[in-house]
Amino acid sequence: MRTLIVLCLAPLLCSLAPAQASDQVPARSSAQSLPPEQTATSGREGDSALREAAKKTAPAGNEPNPAAALSPAGLSRRTELNLLGQTDTAGGESRRNENVQFNLVDNNALKELSVRLGTTATIVDDFEPSRDYFGAEYGNAPGSPLHVTGAAGSGIHGSVYEAHQNSVFRARSFFQAGDVKPARENDYGVTFGSPVWDGAYFFVDASQQRLRGSVNGNILVPRPDERTALGLENDPATRAIVEKFLAAYPAELPNRTDINPRALNTNAPQSIDNNNVAARWDQRLGGRDQLFLDYSLTTQNVEAFQLVLGQNPNADIKSHRARLTWHREWSPATLTDFSAGFERLRTLLVSNEDAVGPFVSVGSTLQSLGPPSDIPIDRALNLFRYAGQIRQVRGEHDWTAGFEVLRRHLNGIESDVHRGFFSFGNNFGRDAITNLRMGTPTQHIVSIGEIHRGFRNWDLQFFAGDRWRVKPNLTLNFSLRYEPITTPTEVNGLNVIPYSCDCNNFAPRFGFAYQLPQDWGVLRGAYGVQYGEIYPATYQQIRLAPPGNSKIVVPSANLADPLRDYDGSDPNILPTTYRLDENLVAPYAHQYNFSWEREVFSNWNLQLGYVGSRSHKLLLMWYLNRAHPVEGIAQTTATVNLRRENPNFAEIRKVINGSIGYFDAGRVSLVMRQWRGLSLDASYWFSKAIDLGSNYTNTGHGADSRLARSQSEFDQFGDMKALSDFDQPHAFLWTAAYQTPARTGGARWARRIFGEWNFAAVVLLKQGTPFNVITGSDAPGFGNVDANGGDRPNLLDASILGRTIGHPGTSQERLPRDAFAFIQPTDIGGNLGRNTFRKSGIRNINASISRSWKIQGDNRLTFRAESVNLFNTPQFAEPGRAVSNPNFGQITNTLNDGRTFRFLLKLAF
Repeated sequence: MRTLIVLCLAPLLCSLAPAQASDQVPARSSAQSLPPEQTATSGREGDSALREAAKKTAPAGNEPNPAAALSPAGLSRRTELNLLGQTDTAGGESRRNENVQFNLVDNNALKELSVRLGTTATIVDDFEPSRDYFGAEYGNAPGSPLHVTGAAGSGIHGSVYEAHQNSVFRARSFFQAGDVKPARENDYGVTFGSPVWDGAYFFVDASQQRLRGSVNGNILVPRPDERTALGLENDPATRAIVEKFLAAYPAELPNRTDINPRALNTNAPQSIDNNNVAARWDQRLGGRDQLFLDYSLTTQNVEAFQLVLGQNPNADIKSHRARLTWHREWSPATLTDFSAGFERLRTLLVSNEDAVGPFVSVGSTLQSLGPPSDIPIDRALNLFRYAGQIRQVRGEHDWTAGFEVLRRHLNGIESDVHRGFFSFGNNFGRDAITNLRMGTPTQHIVSIGEIHRGFRNWDLQFFAGDRWRVKPNLTLNFSLRYEPITTPTEVNGLNVIPYSCDCNNFAPRFGFAYQLPQDWGVLRGAYGVQYGEIYPATYQQIRLAPPGNSKIVVPSANLADPLRDYDGSDPNILPTTYRLDENLVAPYAHQYNFSWEREVFSNWNLQLGYVGSRSHKLLLMWYLNRAHPVEGIAQTTATVNLRRENPNFAEIRKVINGSIGYFDAGRVSLVMRQWRGLSLDASYWFSKAIDLGSNYTNTGHGADSRLARSQSEFDQFGDMKALSDFDQPHAFLWTAAYQTPARTGGARWARRIFGEWNFAAVVLLKQGTPFNVITGSDAPGFGNVDANGGDRPNLLDASILGRTIGHPGTSQERLPRDAFAFIQPTDIGGNLGRNTFRKSGIRNINASISRSWKIQGDNRLTFRAESVNLFNTPQFAEPGRAVSNPNFGQITNTLNDGRTFRFLLKLAF
C-alpha cells in the first residue's frame, strides 16, 4: 500500500494514523548471524556517524507518543500532529493557527502542510526494496511494510503521563483583539507491559486528549451599512434568504478596520476529543518462530468552531487496525515474515445545525458561508492487507524478496454540491456584496442524484533486491519493484471506470557507498524510480457524473427558485460531468541523490549532498467545454452555457496525467555529537521546485483540481509552468541541546534539584512560499467570461515581480492594485505568470527544559516544559490576491498561533 502521498479521505482522518519515523526500519532478530556492518555500507542500518549524531541530539519537541511503536504506519509525525492542531516542534514548527482553514476532505494533508511550511530537502541513502519513496525527497516518510517487528520486552514496566496547555500561558496572536479567551488542552495516558508466560509478552497503551476552548481568528464580515437587503421589498421569498445569509455573520461589527474595513477578530468555541487504545502481543514459539499481534482503536469527535454560522462540519471518526506477523528463522542466514492485516476507517461529517443550507461564496470579499459543498460525507474504508518477505545472507550478499497485496473496499456517501452552491461575484455592474444584498448570484450549482457507491480495487507490490559488499570499503545495492495498478470496480454496477490496468510499472533502483581512503569520508549515491497511485479520491469522482448524478449549472439564477426553469429543455441550464481519461496511469518519479560525509574534527561531522527528482504523469483536472465567443451571442455570464461547444454539458472535468514536477536541492549539514553535555545539529538547503500546474501531491479532486486550472481551455500548459506552491529556495534548521553537569558537592537535595537539567532549542528559518494573483471574477470587465475562474490580470509594472508580500503594514504598498489591469472577454488570459510573488517567511524558535529523577530503584519521574514560538513571531498568511476585491493586497491573518507553553509530567516504572 503506497502511503507516502497522504490521501486524507476525510478531515482529521489522517490524524488517526500516527506515524513511524521516516528512518524506522525492522529490527534484526538477535538470533541472526549476519555480518557486522562496515563503514561503507549503504542503507539505514549502516548509517554514518553523522546520522547517529543527529539521533543523539535532543531538540525541543512534543513528548513522544508512548504508543509510537504501535501506531498505524503511513503518515509522517509532522502530518499527524498538525491535523490534531498540534505541531512538530522538533522540526521547528510553530503552532498552527486554527482559523486557517485546510480543506482536508478528499485532499492531501501533506500538500496543505507543504504550502504552509515548505518542504525539507531529504537525502535518502538507500532505497530499500520493501518501501515506496514517492515524495520522500521532499521530506515525507516512505511507505512502511506491513510486518510487525521488534524484540519481545522483558520484565514489568510502564508509564503514566499528563501534558497540559492553558490559555493562561498563551500570548495573543498578531491580529487578536482583546484578551486571550480561556482554553485548555489535556493529554494523558498510561502504558503497561508484562511477561504473560514463557515466551509471551503483552503491552498496552491508552491515552486521551481533550481540547476545550475558543478558536480566535479573523474573518471578513459586512460593514454596518451592508447588513440589510437591497431592493427586495416586492420579493419576500428572496429577501428572507438574503436576510438569512446576512444573519449568519456575527452580530459583532468589524473591529480591525486598521487592516480592512470589514475585518473582525472574533472567537468561537471548539471541542476535540481524541481517544487511543493500542495493544501488542509477542509470542515466541520454540527457538525459530515468533508471532506478533497488535491492535489499535482510535476515535475522534470534533465539535467544530463556527466563526460564522455553520462554517465547519462536525466530525465523528473511528479507526480500527489489526496486524498479525509470523516471523520464522529457517537458519541463521534465512528469515521469513508473513503478515495479514485489517484496517477500517469510519468517517462521518455533517453540517452544524446552524448552517444556512447551501454553500455561499462572496469571493474573498466576505467570509464564505459553509460548510463546504461536499458535506455531508458518510464513509467506511476497509483495507485487507497480506504480505510476505524472505531475507537471505550468502557470503557478501544480503538478498531480500517479497510481496504485498491490498484489497480496498470504499463504501458510503460522497456529496458534491447536493446542498447547493451560490456564487456572488463582481457582476452586472455591481460589486459582490451588493449582489449578495440584492439576491443576484452569478451562478447556482446543485447536484441531483444517488451518491452512495461501493468501490473495490487491488494494490499489488512485488520486490527483490540485494545489498552486495563488493569490498570492505564498497557496498552496492540494487533492487526491482513491480507495482501494477488495477482498475477499480463499483459493486452495484452504477459506474464503470474507463481506464485499464496499468501493468508495466517496473521500478529499478541502485545505490552505492564508498569509503574514501585516508579517512576522507564516505561517498553515497542512489537512484530509483518511485510510483505513486491513482488515488481513491481521484477515481471515486465518477460517481458524480451522469446518468446517476446531474450537476446542474444555472447562470444568473433566481435565488429563491434557482431551478424554476429547469425541465431539461432549457439550453442555458446544463449539467457538469466528470470523466477519467481512458489512458490514466499512476504518476512516477525519477529520484536521485549524491552525498559526501566526513568527520572533520573530533565529534564534528559534515555532510554535503544533492537531491533531485523528475516526476512525470502527475494528476490534474482539465476543465473542458468552456464558453467561448460566439457571433451573435452576448458574451456575458448569463450566456455561458449557450456558448459551449458541446451543447449537452456545461463543464466537462477530465482527470488526466497532465503535469511534470522538477525538484533540485543542495544541502549541507554539520553535526556535533557530544561535547561536555552540548549537542548541535545545523542544516541549510537551497532548492527549487517547478511544475506544470500540479505537483506530486495532486489528486485531481476538489480544491486540488482547481490548483492546475489554466486560464484557457486550449492552453493548458502554455502559461502554467512556474514555481510549485511549496517552492522555498532558502531554509535553515538548527537544533541544540545541553545537559548541565551533575552536581557533586553541596546538600543532596541541591544536587537532585539543580544538576542534570536538559535545555534544548530549535530554530527554523525559511523563505516564504509563492502565491498566485488572480482577477477574482470571470465576468465582463474582469475576466474572459468562459465560466471558469483562475483568470490572471495583465501586469503593468514588471518591477514588482518576485516581491515578498510579508507584512500587513507594507503589503498594499508592495502589491499595488494599479500595477495590474483586467483582461477583456476576448482575451485568452492575462500576461501575469503563475506564483510570481511570495508570502511571509518563517522565523520560529522553540525551546524546552526537562529533568528526570531516579526514584526507588529504576523508577523515573520526568518533568518537561516547552515553549512553542518562544518570541511570538507571526508567520503571515498570503494577502488578498484577487485584484477585483476590496481586500486585494491586505494581509488579514497569520499561519501560526501566538506563543504557547506546554508542561508534561511522566512517571516511568
